[in-house]
Amino acid sequence: MKLSDLKPIPGSKKSRKRVGRGTGSGLGTTAGYGNKGQRSTSGGTKGKSFEGGQLPLTRRIPKRGFKNPFRKEYSVINIGDLEVFKGTEKVGVEDILRAGFFKKMKDGIKLLSVGDIDFPIKISVHKASQKAVEKIRAKGGDVEVLV
Repeated sequence: MKLSDLKPIPGSKKSRKRVGRGTGSGLGTTAGYGNKGQRSTSGGTKGKSFEGGQLPLTRRIPKRGFKNPFRKEYSVINIGDLEVFKGTEKVGVEDILRAGFFKKMKDGIKLLSVGDIDFPIKISVHKASQKAVEKIRAKGGDVEVLV
């Protein structure tokens, strides 16, 4: 026996249905979809979330809150992180980005008061918390808020 002599057992291989090839084929005219009705016509399927006319789950679940689509989202830097800039007197947005605190700046940079600072520094950011400004000014530095 050779590989070229191998054949499937008779009856195990069925020929494929040739749909829509005339009435003589047995699957002509309606192509096996039956007469009339939603499933027989083109485009006759409902969406995945359709629940037979019942109120869909997405509409039954209560909605909470509001998310402002026009909100500004800031990239945050803490006062404790400014230790990297010790020895430099002025720090700008470009310097902060170059230092690699975040991969991408969102709508601006915001300075928060987490941590402590023990040297004077002049820093330019888009927004700063009041406590952060107080901490920097107490050490002889200054915060410039960009518009």
